Amino acid sequence: MPSLRDQPSDAEIVHFDQSGALLRKVMENAAVGMVLVGADRRLLYVNNAFLEMLSSDAPAEFGRLVDELIHPDCDAAAGAHLDRLLKGEIEDHRAEWRLRHRDGGAVWVLASASLLRGDRTGRPLYVILQVSNIDRQKRAEAALAYAESRWSFALDAAGQGVWDHDIRTDGMFYSDTWRTMRGIPKGEYVDPDQDEWLKRVHPDDVPKILATVDKQDRGEDGYDTLEYRERHRDGHWIWILSRGRPVEWDAEGHPVRTIGTDTDITRLKSVEAQLAEEKERLRVTLESIADGVISTDAGARISFMNPVAEEMTGWSLAGAIGRPLHRIFDIIEESSGRTASSPVARCLAEGRHAYQDADVLLVTRNGDKRDIRGSAAPLRTPEGNIVGAVLVFQDVTESRALQRQLAHSATHDALTGLPNRLAFERALIAVADQAKREMRQHALCFIDLDRFKPVNDGSGHAAGDALLRQVADLIRNSCRRQDFAARIGGDEFALLMSDCPLPTAQRLAQKIVDGIAAIRFGWEGQIYEIGASVGITQIVAGSAQPTELMGEADAACYVAKANGRGRVTVFGLRGEEA
Repeated sequence: MPSLRDQPSDAEIVHFDQSGALLRKVMENAAVGMVLVGADRRLLYVNNAFLEMLSSDAPAEFGRLVDELIHPDCDAAAGAHLDRLLKGEIEDHRAEWRLRHRDGGAVWVLASASLLRGDRTGRPLYVILQVSNIDRQKRAEAALAYAESRWSFALDAAGQGVWDHDIRTDGMFYSDTWRTMRGIPKGEYVDPDQDEWLKRVHPDDVPKILATVDKQDRGEDGYDTLEYRERHRDGHWIWILSRGRPVEWDAEGHPVRTIGTDTDITRLKSVEAQLAEEKERLRVTLESIADGVISTDAGARISFMNPVAEEMTGWSLAGAIGRPLHRIFDIIEESSGRTASSPVARCLAEGRHAYQDADVLLVTRNGDKRDIRGSAAPLRTPEGNIVGAVLVFQDVTESRALQRQLAHSATHDALTGLPNRLAFERALIAVADQAKREMRQHALCFIDLDRFKPVNDGSGHAAGDALLRQVADLIRNSCRRQDFAARIGGDEFALLMSDCPLPTAQRLAQKIVDGIAAIRFGWEGQIYEIGASVGITQIVAGSAQPTELMGEADAACYVAKANGRGRVTVFGLRGEEA
C-alpha cells in the first residue's frame, strides 16, 4: 500500500508490528473499494477491490483526477461535496454515485467519504473514499492476492561489524565492517578508550550506555542487546544495534572477554517511525469509514473490530477479542428466523471472497435486529496460507424498508390497502392455471358500487375516499382466509374465491351485497345509502382465458345492474347469464 507521503521510502512497509500489519492487511484486503484522494483531487491510492469494480489497473488510475471517474450524470453533485470536504467545510459525506467503468458503462456505488486532517495543523490533507458496489453484480471469485511489496530490505547485505573486548587489558578489536558503518577508513586506528567512544555517542544515549555496558560485559540476563546513536565520520547520526555476551571467564567465573556485533539500524529506525505514523493513519481511517469491519484469525475468532462494528453489534472490542465470530456477529434469516450462513465461515473454508446472503438480520447484543449486507475476504501470508478473514458489513435497514415499501406500493391500492389491479390480474392467472392443472373449482366476483357518485358529487372526494375505505374493510372482513380481494378501479372491486363451489360463492357475494346495503354513511350531517351489484363467473378446467374471465364477471355485473341493482348475477356456463 502506498504511503500518504509524496515520496515514500522504498523501505517503508517492511517491518509492520503485528497490529500495524493487521491494519494494512485490512485495508488492502477489504472487500469494498478504498480510494485515497489528495488535496489536488488526484488519486494517491486505490485498492484491489476498487480496481476490480471498474475493471481497471493501478498504473492507469494513480495520478488521475477523481472527477474523471465520476459519471457525468452525478459529477456536479459529487464534485461539489468533494470541494466542501477538501475545503474542510464538512467532515464526511455519504451518497450514491455512478462511476465510469472501463468498458464505457457506469457502475452504481455507495460512496462514503471522510476527511483526514493534518495532525499538527488540522488542515485538510486527504479524502478517504469507501466505495461499495450496489449493482449486485458478482465480482470475480478469485482469491484476493497480496500485492508484492515494492520495498525490500536486504538485511543480509547490510553487514554486521564485529567487536572483541578483552576485559583484562581493556583492549578492543574492530572489524573493517564495524569501521565502514561509521565512516572510518579500513585499517585506521581506533582508540579503545571508553571515554573516546562515548564522545561519539549521542548525549541522550550516554546514560543508558553507562548503565548497561558493564552489565553486558558481565553477561547479565536482559542486557545482551543495546541500541544507541553514534556520530558518523561525516557528521550525521546513525543508529547502532549492538549485541554481545561473554565468551571467556577466569577461574573465579568472572568474564574476561566479550564478543559482539554491531548492526546499522538507522534505516530500520526511520521505517519504524514512518510505520508508526502510517499505523496511526490506518487506525484513523478504520475509525472514519462508515461500515463495520471485523477481522478474525483462521479459527474465526475475533481479533479486531472498528468502532462502527462495535456500535452495530453492541459489543466492545475489548469484550469481543478472542470470542468466536458467531457469538458477536449473530445473523439470522429474516424469513425463517434460523441462523444464517456466515460469509466468514465460507471464506475460510473456500479460500475466496464470500458474500452475505440477502434478507439477513444482525441480532445485536441487546436483541435489536438490523438489516445488513456484507462480504468477507481471506487474509493470507506471503506463502498463501490463510491466517484469518476480514468482514465488512453495512446497515441497510432503511434502504430495505424503503424497498419493501416500494414493493408493497407497486401491488397495493394506496387508499384502501387492498391489492391493486396488477396484483389481482397476477393472482387470477395463477388461479386459472391451477384450476386447469389440478381440476379445481374457483369463483371470480366483480363488485361495482351503486349510487356512489352522489357521495363524491355532494360531499367531495374526501367523503368518497372514506366511504371506499369502509367498503374495502367490509369486503375484506367478509372473505374467507384463502380468498383474494382487490380494488381494481374507482368504485370497482374484485374477489377471487379459491376452492369455492358456485352456491358458496353466491352466498358470500350476497353477504357482501347485504353488508354494503346496510351501510349508513354520514358526512357533515348528510347520510348516504349505497349498494352494490355483483357478477360471478366460475373458474374451472374448461374456463376461458383470464382476460375473458374478467369480461364474463363484468358482463354478469352489468346484468345485475340492469335488473335493478343490489343483486348477484352468475354468468352462464355457456356464455349466457343466469
